[in-house]
Amino acid sequence: MTSRITARTGVCCVFGDPVKHSFSPKLHNKGFTKAGLDYAYVAFTVNETTIGKAMEAVRTLGIRGCSLTMPNKIPCLPYLDKIDPTAEVIGAVNTLVNDDGVITGYNTDGYGFLRAFEDMGVSVEGNKMVLLGLGGAGGAVAVTAAMDYGLKELVVFNRQGGKTWHHAEVVVDNINRLSECTARLCDLNDKNLLKAEMATAQLLANTTNVGMDDLEGQSVVPDSSYFPCGMVVQDAIYYPEKTKLLEQAEEAGCRYINGIPMLFYQGAKQFELWTGQEMPLTVEDFELD
Repeated sequence: MTSRITARTGVCCVFGDPVKHSFSPKLHNKGFTKAGLDYAYVAFTVNETTIGKAMEAVRTLGIRGCSLTMPNKIPCLPYLDKIDPTAEVIGAVNTLVNDDGVITGYNTDGYGFLRAFEDMGVSVEGNKMVLLGLGGAGGAVAVTAAMDYGLKELVVFNRQGGKTWHHAEVVVDNINRLSECTARLCDLNDKNLLKAEMATAQLLANTTNVGMDDLEGQSVVPDSSYFPCGMVVQDAIYYPEKTKLLEQAEEAGCRYINGIPMLFYQGAKQFELWTGQEMPLTVEDFELD
């Protein structure tokens, strides 16, 4: 990496706090090298108190593009010059593109999640999805599925009265106003309703943090009887590789996938936005690292 950096090398980066755990530098630098592009990708610790100065640095230093992770996806919004329509409805961005000082915000999280379904040969268009949780990632999945992928019906289960309930209300309302998808918001504590809605859904998406860190070994779905035959399940969590939710799906005979493909594809879309070229790596390359 160091040997190929020159005075002409373009810079891309990730802003986050914490950020030292990020997989993005490995992914993008490997992609730049394989594509023969004179770019380097680095990580910076940036949070809501420093995002303004960081955004100014993007303009001043001519940084080509940025990935945004927690807690910067919403605090960056006042500093944008333009925003992609889908990202505007989501209300958060995870990608910045700097065109000669004009910064445009995009959100590739939903694309990454839905591309993972496509890789399994599963069509989102015309189907019904049950979405568990509608925070930052959930909002991206919901809006992208409804506006860009032709999802027919979306049933969101969030904890009523929780910190993301109002955000979920706004997103669901926007989906109903701006797309052909029919969206409803339900209380995640109503397990009878959850079972009834899952029974007629083709897709189940989990974007809650239940199943990782202190909640590892737990699932918001009580047991495998909730999963109908033929349902396809995706969990945005990638560590552990098989969450309790995915174990339940496997027990019910459902096809399932974890968050690694989403992580790869959202980054691959960023790569394309910055360089105008397709990511030369595959998800298998990423999983082998």
